[in-house]
Amino acid sequence: MAEDGREHPRELIRAACAEYGEDAVIDWCVELLSGAVSPEDAFAPPLVEKLKWVAGPLVGGWAKLDPVNFYWVRVWAARAFLYVWRDDVLDVLRVAADDPAWRVREHVARITAQRELGQLVDALIPMLDHELPRVRASAVRAVGVAGEFEHAEAIEGLRDDPDQAVRAAVERALEKLEVRLDRSLDD
Repeated sequence: MAEDGREHPRELIRAACAEYGEDAVIDWCVELLSGAVSPEDAFAPPLVEKLKWVAGPLVGGWAKLDPVNFYWVRVWAARAFLYVWRDDVLDVLRVAADDPAWRVREHVARITAQRELGQLVDALIPMLDHELPRVRASAVRAVGVAGEFEHAEAIEGLRDDPDQAVRAAVERALEKLEVRLDRSLDD
């Protein structure tokens, strides 16, 4: 449980999977992330009860009141794939890599890195130019973990990034690429 008394997202997903089944949770998250279920519908009865699977029991308060926060539905859905997985999720993540909400894109990069999803690396390359350093750093880390030799040049261009965290991520990512690919990137 988190310090503020809310359950950690991992625990929410585990509990939902235990009660409703992994396939039901994954299908719900795909529907949310793809837009098959709109945020307006997700926050309304009876679907708000399913939304609690991925967002917790407090959902429906602040976000329900302000449509500007509806993008959180897609963030919560994407975040679930850090804790539950099925291979057919790749297609929705590929599309979500271009989501209008930066937090959704950042989660796609995190999932790509965690699950070593080389199939998604090309979709992450535009994130290397994102205005927010944390998005650039997440994309760099994902390229380092799941990218190929041809992706090294894209992240090398960020060696002089104005943000120290991005520059550090670039160095670690390039090292990981060399080790994982078992070749020098100077070729």
